[in-house]
Amino acid sequence: MILLDAQAPAQLRLWDLCLNGGWIMIVLAALLVVAIYVIIERAIVIRAASKQDTTFMKRIKDYIHSGEIENARNLCDQTDTPYARLIGKGLSRIGRPMNDVLVTVENTGNLEVASLSKGLTWLATIAGGAPMIGFLGTVIGMVQSFFDIANSGSSAQIGTFADGIYTALVTTVAGLIVGIIAMFAYNYLVARVNKVMNLMEAHIMEFMDLLNEPAK
Repeated sequence: MILLDAQAPAQLRLWDLCLNGGWIMIVLAALLVVAIYVIIERAIVIRAASKQDTTFMKRIKDYIHSGEIENARNLCDQTDTPYARLIGKGLSRIGRPMNDVLVTVENTGNLEVASLSKGLTWLATIAGGAPMIGFLGTVIGMVQSFFDIANSGSSAQIGTFADGIYTALVTTVAGLIVGIIAMFAYNYLVARVNKVMNLMEAHIMEFMDLLNEPAK
């Protein structure tokens, strides 16, 4: 009968690594939670803002040509999209100089873009700050390691300063992971906001051309 070594090899567990990362990991975990919340919440809002009604502008055009401005405004109120709110604001200024209408629509557009971009500053901050916090953990871990080595003197062994090295390496990895997630999400959401901006600009141009038609 062959006797096998009963001692199982040590395994590297993610939870154990997180615990060895120290209090810096709590900060990074909090930043990750904030980032995930902002990503999901903004993705839902921007997706709703990206909805397109292919018949919307045609119906607006028919209402304006028929002189049914109130019906056109009601349609804008019923269509919960940024471009509908822009056109609704423009319809409320009909009768004033065209420049006033355009300025009102553009100001409303700026407010809509600001509303869509709300929270993205947090993602940009986390994308840049999380790796720096991870590096802070690295420095703290290395300081702890050298402190332990200095106190142990000639009897220092690898186990003496292993905890400090764990802290140094784990926090760096965690900070980079959180920062990468936030950075990619930020760029993706900014691209989606820009797409909505282009959609709003196209509808504004179409609306202003529509108002100028009777003068031709």
